[in-house]
Amino acid sequence: MAVLELKSVVGGYGDTEILHGVSIQVDPGEIVVIIGPNGAGKSTAMKAVFGLLKLTGGQVQLDGQEITNTPPEKVVRQGVCYVPQTSNIFPSLTVEENLEMGAFVREDDFSQRLKEIYELFPPLLEKRKQTAGTLSGGQRQMVAMGKALMLEPKILLLDEPTAGLSPKFRGEIFQTVKTINNAGTPILMVEQNAKQALRIANRGYVLVDGQNKFEGSGRDLLEDPEVAEMFLGGGKTNATSGGAAGG
Repeated sequence: MAVLELKSVVGGYGDTEILHGVSIQVDPGEIVVIIGPNGAGKSTAMKAVFGLLKLTGGQVQLDGQEITNTPPEKVVRQGVCYVPQTSNIFPSLTVEENLEMGAFVREDDFSQRLKEIYELFPPLLEKRKQTAGTLSGGQRQMVAMGKALMLEPKILLLDEPTAGLSPKFRGEIFQTVKTINNAGTPILMVEQNAKQALRIANRGYVLVDGQNKFEGSGRDLLEDPEVAEMFLGGGKTNATSGGAAGG
């Protein structure tokens, strides 16, 4: 059974319909990546899972149970954690206070989980008493992901986790995403650095104008000439080569 499934979802903001029957599935243990041009509905599809826009058609299911149009606070309690592209930390709080805020719905002792987060993100341990707003962009992104992981979610949603980062930090974030996934958390990720994202993805979806355009394994999409020409900087790309492209 899929951990998360969007079934022909239709919706948008106000009278503007952005998603026109989008379908996406994340199975246990997978990293699934959504790519596509600006304005394609990538981030909107992710927000649809988290109840941040009104869906007028289709279904969102978590572990086979429908959660369509469920308010965000209830979605969190059901095991979905979402890291938005911006405003994803509390800059005036310390690193440790940010992580503790991530556990706000937990009523048990989360000290062991905090220790695990520091093991996953070693730079955060030495900076745990530092205000999060003074960290580098890559370290702030680690705080944002660590904060979400404090709840030990069933699935982690990441919206453009490498946006604005240097190539060095982009590589570190992608490696961290793999580490989180290897520890057992399925991940759905929207990412502009399409080539790098597809290299770590089990499967990928290409959205265009609010609709599914292509889907397949990360490797298949990397090697698809049409996908490469339209979204990966032109030409067939080697699935193991370096580089990144906007999505």
